[in-house]
Amino acid sequence: MRVLLVEDDRMIGETVEAALKDAAYAADWVRDGQTAIEALAVQKYDLVLLDLGLPKQDGFQVLRSIRGRNDAVPVLIVTARDALDDRVQGLDAGADDYVLKPFEMAELLARMRAVVRRKGGTAGPLLSNGVLSLDVATKVVTARGESFALSAREFALLEALLIRPGAILSRSELEDRMYGWGAEVESNVVEFMIHSLRKKLGSDAIKNVRGAGWLVQKSS
Repeated sequence: MRVLLVEDDRMIGETVEAALKDAAYAADWVRDGQTAIEALAVQKYDLVLLDLGLPKQDGFQVLRSIRGRNDAVPVLIVTARDALDDRVQGLDAGADDYVLKPFEMAELLARMRAVVRRKGGTAGPLLSNGVLSLDVATKVVTARGESFALSAREFALLEALLIRPGAILSRSELEDRMYGWGAEVESNVVEFMIHSLRKKLGSDAIKNVRGAGWLVQKSS
């Protein structure tokens, strides 16, 4: 999953960026509202972590820009502003959740997972296509009655496919979910991860559509 972190405080930004990467998210960090708007115009994200007190354009302006172009990307406001009016304004402007600083990373990650589940129409903690079930909190996948722990890259790739079962994702789309800005994309990493997952989950767990990409079957 690819996350845009919009935070102008360097210490908080560095801490959250590192925690996101440790949790197997591809994270892009920007420090002002204008750069956030520009990033969202050219890159597809699965989630936005948005501070309110930003230079150039504040968080409310960024949020209005996102929703003004009918972008349904989940937005989680992360801010020190604890006034009721700010919380109401943020939620009414289209935010999906509101987290106050200071916060524990474990709670932030849990709220991120919950927001993404709700957007995907899933209430429980599992992503599933009826054959594979992925616990996004523990990064354990179950197939054919067996459970397997996944590496960070395996998890990122399988999560991207299970968020949209039945949809074909290209190599570049899968790489986007595994790497943030500036990261060196390893040669044939998608093919290597799919081979690794198939060894664990079965050869038909991830299907190739020649010339287009890969998918997991949608449950009937």
